[in-house]
Amino acid sequence: MKLRNTENAYGAVALTFHWLIALSVLTMFGVGFYMDWLPKSDPLVFTLFQFHKSLGLSILLLVILRLLWRAGNPTPRLPEHMPAWERFAATAAHYALYAALFALPLSGWVMVSASPFNIPTMFWGVIEWPHLGFVNTSPDKQAWEEAAETVHKIVVWAALGTIGLHAAAALRHHFLLKDEVLARMVPWLSPRS
Repeated sequence: MKLRNTENAYGAVALTFHWLIALSVLTMFGVGFYMDWLPKSDPLVFTLFQFHKSLGLSILLLVILRLLWRAGNPTPRLPEHMPAWERFAATAAHYALYAALFALPLSGWVMVSASPFNIPTMFWGVIEWPHLGFVNTSPDKQAWEEAAETVHKIVVWAALGTIGLHAAAALRHHFLLKDEVLARMVPWLSPRS
């Protein structure tokens, strides 16, 4: 098995962040949709909500760390053969994904902080994660909760669409254009020739 050309590829830290966040986000979607499908009276719902909240906060922390890493470690440039519209689309998709990776955990945090049930978030069952004080003590908690829930739902669907386009574009580069774009992020692939 031939490894990719490392001079135009992402490093081990960037790859780890990318795939750890990607797997975590896909897990979040699965757990989130399953939680929504279960009746609220199901005893599994509480455990799933705590898991969902812990994983969401972990994703937020990982994204912050990834951006800090990226600030000091620039990403490889896009291939020269890519037309301007495609470069723009790739950059826009990445910005949209980063925005979603912030908006989803933050809107979830607002929902939890505004919830009338006032259930604490136990971060991985160890640390009690604080509610957002300005939301938790607001006289308009219901408005906060409803707005955050709306944002959360819209961003989930927008993120799913963007992830689908991102994956489709990567597969297009690998199988149709036969260039190195996907191989830069998948260590065991080599560009198709």
